[in-house]
Amino acid sequence: QVPLVESGGGLVRPGGSLRLSCSASRYALSYYAIGWFRQAPGKEREGVACIDNRGSSTYYADSVKGRFTISKDYAKSAVYLQMDSLKPEDTAVYYCAAADRASWCTNLLAHGMDYWGRGTLVTVSS
Repeated sequence: QVPLVESGGGLVRPGGSLRLSCSASRYALSYYAIGWFRQAPGKEREGVACIDNRGSSTYYADSVKGRFTISKDYAKSAVYLQMDSLKPEDTAVYYCAAADRASWCTNLLAHGMDYWGRGTLVTVSS
């Protein structure tokens, strides 16, 4: 098991910003590719962003490119998702997930991820 704990969700107005955090062990940060996924009501879970185990490469869904940034901090044992210029359609439960095989993450394929957190709710509304 790879414990992953998300935090930082909440209510924000359109155009605002939030930073989500995913707490994980330093081993997990070094070994697994870690991604952020989201699921809106009535929709399938979709990939948002991924960072490889070395932290040297990042990948984004087209819908969030230029607005979201994924990063990792080994000292704080965390992966972050900085979300700017938020839109109502970004409303969803956001999950942190880890993949042993990096291609599942880099291709933002939820069904290939091995470990999941419980999620944090982000609501974008005026």
